[in-house]
Amino acid sequence: MPEQTALNTFLDAARVDDDVFALRPDYRAVLVAVDGLEPGPSDEASEALLLAAEEAARSTLQQQAVEEVPHIAAWRQAYRAFGAKPQRTRNSLEALMRRAASGLPRVNRLTDLYNAISILYVVPLGGEDLAHYVGAPRLIRATGSEPFEIMSEGASVTEYPDAGEVVWTDAGGVTCRRWNWRQARRTQLTDTTTSALFILDALEPLDDDALLAAARELERELTRLGSNVQVAQRRLGANALSGNA
Repeated sequence: MPEQTALNTFLDAARVDDDVFALRPDYRAVLVAVDGLEPGPSDEASEALLLAAEEAARSTLQQQAVEEVPHIAAWRQAYRAFGAKPQRTRNSLEALMRRAASGLPRVNRLTDLYNAISILYVVPLGGEDLAHYVGAPRLIRATGSEPFEIMSEGASVTEYPDAGEVVWTDAGGVTCRRWNWRQARRTQLTDTTTSALFILDALEPLDDDALLAAARELERELTRLGSNVQVAQRRLGANALSGNA
């Protein structure tokens, strides 16, 4: 297991480019790196979280359409700002909210818990296998030349983002397209994942208190997934308080 300092060193190298902040100065993220996870199937705790998330989603959607939920509406606006069509490529939060109304998938306890927290705290939340990262994560506006690996009809296919699209990358290519829409095959979580990176994305009107509360809940749940789990956290934002420097 890596030392705690290794997780912190990894997070210290993460960056959000100025071009992204120019597009949305209100953008903030919390990155949570974790090691020492013990893989396992869905369990009673993850099931309870998913049931609570499904009920929360149903309650919210009884009061307003999914696209009118304030934080989802903010992400739809952000997608339009870099040329994406949010009705065709939905941010991860909106996609989960739409599924929750009829029932969320039960995948494994790691995936279940972060999907549930995403809905319960109304924040896009992505999870990736840290062992397959090549260097540190970076949020950029793509040139269009960055490779993005997916599976199509059972075969590995390399695509490329649109120029100007907001993407998460590492030295190996794109890890997530359109900010928080679709993750790469290379870094996706699996049933054998023991170390992971989670990214919680926020725009106004979601405030820092709500964002950090979601991160704390994620950390609490992660620590029960192993006897020697280590967790590190870092905030990124446009100002010194959030610590992108």
